[in-house]
Amino acid sequence: MKRKIKVKGALKAYLQWPVMLSLLLIAMNLSIHLVDRQAGIIMTGFVIVYVLIALFLYFFKRPYIVGDLIRYAADYGQVQKQLLKEMALPYAVLDYDGRLLWGNNEFLDMIENEFKAQKSISNIFPEITEAVLPRDMQDQTVPLLRGNNYYKVVLRKIIAEDFSENSPWGYQDEDMDFSDANSLIAMYIYDETEIKSLIKQNNDQKMITGLLYIDNYEEALESIDEVRRSLLIALVDRKINKYMQSIDAIVKKLEKDKYIFVFKQKYLPQLQANKFNLLEEVRAVNIGNEMSVTISIGLGVHTDSYQVSYEYARAAIDLALGRGGDQAVVKEGEKLLYYGGKSIQLEKSTRVKARVKAHALKEFVEAKDKVVIMGHAIGDVDSFGAGIGIYRIAKTLNKKAHIVINEVTTSVRPLMNRFINNPEYEDDMFLKSEQAMGIVDNNTLLVIVDVNRPNYTECKELLSLTKTIVILDHHRQTGEAIENAVLSYIEPYASSSCEMVAEILQYIGDGLRLKQVEADAMYSGVMIDTNNFLTKTGVRTFEAAAFLRRNGADVTRIRKSFRSDMDEYKVKAEAISATEVYLEHFAITVCSSAGVSSPTVLGAQVANELLNITNIRATFVLTEFNDKIYLSARSIDEVNVQLIMERLGGGGHMSVAGAQFTNCTQAEAMYNLKATLSAMKQEGEL
Repeated sequence: MKRKIKVKGALKAYLQWPVMLSLLLIAMNLSIHLVDRQAGIIMTGFVIVYVLIALFLYFFKRPYIVGDLIRYAADYGQVQKQLLKEMALPYAVLDYDGRLLWGNNEFLDMIENEFKAQKSISNIFPEITEAVLPRDMQDQTVPLLRGNNYYKVVLRKIIAEDFSENSPWGYQDEDMDFSDANSLIAMYIYDETEIKSLIKQNNDQKMITGLLYIDNYEEALESIDEVRRSLLIALVDRKINKYMQSIDAIVKKLEKDKYIFVFKQKYLPQLQANKFNLLEEVRAVNIGNEMSVTISIGLGVHTDSYQVSYEYARAAIDLALGRGGDQAVVKEGEKLLYYGGKSIQLEKSTRVKARVKAHALKEFVEAKDKVVIMGHAIGDVDSFGAGIGIYRIAKTLNKKAHIVINEVTTSVRPLMNRFINNPEYEDDMFLKSEQAMGIVDNNTLLVIVDVNRPNYTECKELLSLTKTIVILDHHRQTGEAIENAVLSYIEPYASSSCEMVAEILQYIGDGLRLKQVEADAMYSGVMIDTNNFLTKTGVRTFEAAAFLRRNGADVTRIRKSFRSDMDEYKVKAEAISATEVYLEHFAITVCSSAGVSSPTVLGAQVANELLNITNIRATFVLTEFNDKIYLSARSIDEVNVQLIMERLGGGGHMSVAGAQFTNCTQAEAMYNLKATLSAMKQEGEL
C-alpha cells in the first residue's frame, strides 16, 4: 500500500484552484438560469464537464504532479550539493566536539588525511583547540599558517532541529550524538596570503623619521690636534652616510653634530637585528683622538603621519641623551626599545648648564610662597643630602621649606638626628606624606631630587597637587617620566644628586653659605653614591667635594656616622658567605632583613663589597622588605647593570642600578634574574 503523500502550503492551494473555480461557475450557471432558462441548461452541461475534468485532474493526476515536483526538488538538491562540494572555498562541518563530519573537495584536498580529521580537527590544525570551538552563536576566528600561506578560519555554530536517517552531509554515522541541542560547527577557511602580502608591502613602504646626534662633538675635537680635526669629522660623516646608504635612507645634516634621516620601514628589522651597529662603528673611529666619538639615535615608528613620526623621534632622541647617550631609542606609541648604552658616560667639562639651571631654579623659588622637597621612597643619603641643599637655597631666599620623608633608614638617621630638635631649624622641617599633601597648593614649588620616575617618589600624590615641579636627578631616564615639569635637570654623568646640587649652590648668590651640618649631609651623599670616590668620579665630583669641604664638611665625623652595628655586620657577612657565582662572572646572594632596620641599604652595601672579588663583573643582592623584593645591582665597568635592571622593570646607572618586585617570592625573583642573565648572555648583551 502506497503511503499517501500529503501536500500543503502554496502547492496545495495551487492544486485546489480548479475545484474552487467550479463553485464560481455553478454560481454563474444559476444566475444565467434566472435570466434565460434555455441558456442556463446549456451552461449547466458545460459546468458539469468542467467539474468532472477538475475532479479528475485533482484526484487522478495529483500524484503524478507531486511526483514530478519531488523529482525536480531532488534534482535541484543534487545540483545544490554538487555546487557545495565543488565550491572553491574550503568548507567543512564538524560535530560539537570538533570531529570532521563532512568536507567539500577543496577542504579534503587541503587536509590530505581525512581519517585524522574525523578523530579530531586539531590533529590537522593544532591551532583549533577545544577552547576555540564556538559554544554560543558568536563566531570564532582562528589564524592559521601552513607553509608560506596564511589562512583565516571562521567557526560558526549551527543548530539543526531534526536529522533524517540519511545524513545530509554525505554519509551515515550510527554513532553520531547530537545531544547538545542538535548543534554542529560550520568551518570556513579563507586564504589571506595575498592580503597579508599586500599589507606587508604597504607597511614596508611606510617611511620612518630618525634623528642622529653626536653626543660629544666638541669634547672629541678638543682631544685631537687641530690639523686632524677635519679628518675626524670627515670619517664620522663617512661612516654615517655609508650606513644610511645600506638602508636606502635619505640623510641630511642639520647642524655640525645633528642629522635627520628618513628610510623605509622594511629596513627596521635589519637595524634591530644588528643592534644599530653604527654606534660601534662610529665609536671605533680613532685617528689619535683620546676620546671616542659617540652618537645617539632616535626613531619614531608605526605612526599615521610624518609629523607624528618626527615628534616620536624627537622624544626618543631626548630620552637617549637623557640616558647618557651612545644608544638608540625606538619609540612606537607608548612602547620604547633601547639599544646600546654600554659605554660610560663622560662628564662635561663645562659648567654652563649648571649655571643656567641654577638661575632658573632661583627664579622659580622666588616666585612661590613655599618650597616642598621630595626624594625617592626609602630615601638614601644622596636623596637626603640633595634635599638639604635645596632647603638651604629656599631659606637663603627667605622662603618656607619642607622636606618630605616617610621612612628613615639607618644610613639617614644619624644625619637627620642632627637637624631634629636643633634650634636653628623649624620643627616642621621634615613632613610625612599626609602632612605634605595638606600644605601643597598651586603656590608651592615642588622640587624632586634623586629620582625621575613618578612611582618611585616619596609621595606620588603631590605631583598632581601643584603645577610647578622641578626635577634634579643623576639617574638615567626611562619611558616612565614625571610629566609637565617646568625645569628638568637630569645628568647621568654626575656621580650623585648631591654633586649636582653642590654645583647649583655656587651660582645661587653670594649670600648663600652652607652650615656645617648641611655640608656634612651633602658630602655624605657624594661619598655613598661614589662608594668612597671609587666609582663614577670625575673632575667635577672632586670640585663639588672641595666646595663642601670649604663649607665645613668633616670626613672623620661623616665616617663615624656610617659605622655599622655588630648585628648588621653579621647579616652582611652571612649574605657574602652565601653568595652564588652564576655564569662564572655574576655574584648573586640574598640579604636577610630579620633584625635589620634598613635592609635595602645593607643589601646595597653587600653588593658593593662583592665587587672586590676577582673575576666578578656584576653583583646582585635580593632583599625582602615591606612585602616587596628589592634587588640591588652593582658593576665596575664590564657590565651595564642598568640594561639588566630595565628588563626586570627597574633602572639606574651603568654601574649602579636596582629593581623592585611586588607580589613575588624571593625564589621567583631569583629565577627571573637568572633567566634574564642567561637570555642576555645568549643575545650577546653581556
